[in-house]
Amino acid sequence: MSGPTPLLDFFKRGEVPPDVRLLAAQGVLAPRAYEQLEILVLLLDDADQVIRDTAAETLGRIPLEALQTFLGRSDVSIGLREFFADRGIFPAVIPDIIVPDDEPLIEAASVDVVEAADDAGDSREGTVEKLAHMGMVDRLRAAMKGTREMRAILIRDPNKMIAAAVLSSPKVSEPEVESFARMANVSEDVLRIIGSNRVWLKNYGVVALRRARGRRKLNDVNVHLFDFRFLRPAQSDRICARPSM
Repeated sequence: MSGPTPLLDFFKRGEVPPDVRLLAAQGVLAPRAYEQLEILVLLLDDADQVIRDTAAETLGRIPLEALQTFLGRSDVSIGLREFFADRGIFPAVIPDIIVPDDEPLIEAASVDVVEAADDAGDSREGTVEKLAHMGMVDRLRAAMKGTREMRAILIRDPNKMIAAAVLSSPKVSEPEVESFARMANVSEDVLRIIGSNRVWLKNYGVVALRRARGRRKLNDVNVHLFDFRFLRPAQSDRICARPSM
């Protein structure tokens, strides 16, 4: 696995309400490919028959070539390969198509409440107001599929699953992650997830911010993951000191 799976972890812990599990089973809630596939497989054993059947149907709609190519990635778990091998689906030896690392393998169409917010003319105040009128499920979809402005607001949502969905979104970029780490009121859970991602930790700003603002730091357990060869002098960052060796 190439990084943390914050949304998948909620499903594994059984902390996801039925309506959200159904959205995931339908392919409407579409995080990064690895998380999406693991979630769909997990939902095959859901207590709800409708959710089980829906997840099975969605898995069956994933294009075979895309699935085989994805299974050929070095970071795919043995368990996931064995699951599909038992169903006669094996990794492609020579990939025929390119599967972008962060794109979901399948994404179902939906009546999307976030489409209206894609208007470039939307102000921050307008976005805040729209999010304030959304229920939990709609905010979750906005965290996954919405705009950069929406993600910047929802990363601080008091519902931990909403913030996790932002970090699981295929749209989230490294500059956004750095901006999340700079936020004074982002939760420690968000910082912990960021601190467990090797790719994000290669970003200078994210690494340096582990020392920023005194009381705030990334996961201390992962300090050994930092590769200080990626650092450059923090001359322009007044809140960060250059890490000592």
